[in-house]
Amino acid sequence: MHDGAGCDGTFVTPYYEEDGITIYHGDCREVLPTLPKVDLVLTDPPYGVHTEVNRRGFMADRQGQEASEWDVLPTPELLAQVVASARHGIVWGYGYFAHVLGRCRAPLVWDKQTGSNHFADGELAWTSFQTGTLRIFRHQWCGCFKASERGSRAEHPTQKPVALKLWCIDRSPKSDTILDPFMGSGTTLRAAKDLGRKAIGIEIEERYCEIAAKRLAQRVLPLELHA
Repeated sequence: MHDGAGCDGTFVTPYYEEDGITIYHGDCREVLPTLPKVDLVLTDPPYGVHTEVNRRGFMADRQGQEASEWDVLPTPELLAQVVASARHGIVWGYGYFAHVLGRCRAPLVWDKQTGSNHFADGELAWTSFQTGTLRIFRHQWCGCFKASERGSRAEHPTQKPVALKLWCIDRSPKSDTILDPFMGSGTTLRAAKDLGRKAIGIEIEERYCEIAAKRLAQRVLPLELHA
């Protein structure tokens, strides 16, 4: 991949670029217009909830810092820009964005198998797919009880399993090049690399760009595609 060039001729220099995987450190509102259209946007936009919790003093992130830039609720205009950046789309957090994204013919459900507690039983994703039906990914992910990545430390407050992103990519009609404009710790990019796909990540906080780059430098993980 090369430096992105906007309509005004402005170039955006990658933070990381290797083996077909590119990371941009910046605001996706500014970076997206510089990029070509991709096959699949696979992302989990921020819901704005952690920022508010941090302000009330009930929760701090793992770095012990104040409310972070990454947890700003995206505007309807930005979500439309994100969806338009790819031929196909998978956007997690459909419950937060249904009023913006509209109807969905083939939603994806992640059954987190959390058991009897106060945690959510699962999450819902909007897709742009015009064929197919609802599909469920059953994969336990609750504290130390995990179907994969046992013993690993989450690097981001809303980090999802690589196995989930592998499953998502497998659901898409075409996914040679994948984009995650709210990259976080780089799980989407890690999954893309494991599958030998090209991918672009955009992240507003540099510390997460660094974490994602380190995850990408790790050896290729075994594929975990479960129905």
